[in-house]
Amino acid sequence: MTAGATVRPATPADLPDIQRIYAHHVMTGLASFEEIAPDLAEMTRRFTTLVEAGFPYLVAELDGRVVGYSYCGPYRPRPAYRYSVENSVYLAPESAGRGIGRLLLSALIERATALGKRQMVAVIGDSANHASIGLHQALGFRRVGVIEGAGFKHGRWVDSVLMQRALGPGLAAPPTT
Repeated sequence: MTAGATVRPATPADLPDIQRIYAHHVMTGLASFEEIAPDLAEMTRRFTTLVEAGFPYLVAELDGRVVGYSYCGPYRPRPAYRYSVENSVYLAPESAGRGIGRLLLSALIERATALGKRQMVAVIGDSANHASIGLHQALGFRRVGVIEGAGFKHGRWVDSVLMQRALGPGLAAPPTT
């Protein structure tokens, strides 16, 4: 299904495609609780903040086009959370169901593990987001909670599903750095 798809670090040149993909999800879906799609300047600011802090930000290309992206960043800002990251994965609508999400999330897990991170958390918008929940389960995440009605978007209350996956030795040993 993913023949020909490649995953690589995102560059500033990818940001118009990333912004377009994200805008689609903001305006039509429940994965993001934003209600107004950020413009290119804001997406650039967010990208730069994460990349300059050393976090992975990836794109998937198929036939020379960016068809999805993923990144991780701090789970929470306080120092004790420094070994935990929160992930995001977004696909162009025409790329759903083709294994691109699995490629992106797998690569993100590898890179976060190489950085010495120990836990990856997914905060998934909408309990009915079976594709995202299934993707995360397939890659070793387990459901650790649901915040019911955490947001109100598109005329209805929307849950946040919390999923978590250990990275590297996880809880089995203290961090080395």
